[in-house]
Amino acid sequence: MKNTALSATHESLGAKMVPFAGYNMPVQYEGVNIEHETVRKSVGVFDVSHMGEFLISGPNALALIQKTCSNDASKLTIGKAQYSCIPNDDGGIVDDLIIYKLKEEQYLLVVNASNIEKDWNWISSKNDVDADMRDLSEDYSLLAIQGPKAIEAMQPLTSHDLSAIKFYNFEVGDFAGVENVIISATGYTGSGGFEIYCKNTEVKQIWDKVTEAGATPIGLAARDTLRLEMGYCLYGNDIDDTTSPIEAGLGWVTKFTKEFTNSEALADEKRHGAKRKLVAFELDERGIPRHGYDIVDGQGKKIGVVTSGTMSPMLGKGIGLGYVPTVFADVDSKINIQIRKNAIPATVVKLPFYKG
Repeated sequence: MKNTALSATHESLGAKMVPFAGYNMPVQYEGVNIEHETVRKSVGVFDVSHMGEFLISGPNALALIQKTCSNDASKLTIGKAQYSCIPNDDGGIVDDLIIYKLKEEQYLLVVNASNIEKDWNWISSKNDVDADMRDLSEDYSLLAIQGPKAIEAMQPLTSHDLSAIKFYNFEVGDFAGVENVIISATGYTGSGGFEIYCKNTEVKQIWDKVTEAGATPIGLAARDTLRLEMGYCLYGNDIDDTTSPIEAGLGWVTKFTKEFTNSEALADEKRHGAKRKLVAFELDERGIPRHGYDIVDGQGKKIGVVTSGTMSPMLGKGIGLGYVPTVFADVDSKINIQIRKNAIPATVVKLPFYKG
C-alpha cells in the first residue's frame, strides 16, 4: 500500500483510512454528509495526490495527444485545460483525463490513480512520433480546494487573482509560500474552487496553510457523493474499457475533426445512434440505489445496471446513473431499480441532479 505525502497527516487528524487504487487514502473524517455539506456551503480540501501526472513534451507532443485522446487538443492555448478521454481499439475507454497546456510543445496529462500504469503503457505504445514522455506521478501531490467560499478563503495565500481564473483555466505561480505551483479551476464537485499541483516536499506546507485559512479536510466518500450530484462520470463505475464515449454521453469531448484511436467506428456509432445510453435517475420512493443493482422495466425484466448510486445529501432522495436501452433514455422515462426484493420506481432526469 502506497502512502501520499499527507497520509500521516490524515491519520493524525483521525481520518478513517482505506485502500484506494493502491494508496492509503482518507475516506472520511467527521462523516460523509457533514463533509459533503461543508463543500456545498463553505470550503473543503481533498488530498487527491494519488492521481497520475504525465508530462508530454517536444515538437510532436501534440501529435501524440491528438491521436490518443478524443478531444481536440489543438484548441488549447497556454493556461487552458481540457477534459478528454482515451479511446481503446474496441469502442471502449482506456481512461478519462484532463490535459493542461503548460507551454508551447509541453502538456500535462492528469489521469486516474487506478489507471496510471495502464495509461502510461497505452500512450507509450502509440508513441511512434518520438514525443518526450515523463511520468511525474510519484513526485507530485494534488490538493482540491472546493466550495463557494474557496476564493475568499484562499485569496490571501496567493498574489494571483483567484476570481479571474475561469473554469478549465489555470495559472502557474505562488501559493501558500511556494513558487511555481499550478493553480487550476478544474473541479470535480460542482461547487467551484481550485486544484493545487505541487511537489511532494511542498504539499505539507500548503495543506497546513490551506486548513489554517479555513478549509475543512474532506474524505473521498464525500468526493464521490459530490461528483454524483453533478452527474460526473467515475472511471471504473460509469465508464470503462467496455463503454463507448458516445453511449456514456461524452460525445461533447469526442471530436471527429481529426483522426484518433478507433475514431472511424465511434463516428459511425454517433451517426447511427448508440444502442444504450448512460442516464441519470431519481427514485420516486424511499430507497438507496447502489452500484451493481439491476435496472428493470415495468414487467420486471432486466434492462440495465446501476453504475453509480447514493442517497443525495442535498436532495434527500436516491439518485444514480446507469446504462439502459435508448428507448428508456429520454428524460421523464419510467424505470425501476431492483433493491433486494422490491422494484423501486424511478424517473430519468436531466443532469445535474443538484442545481446549486
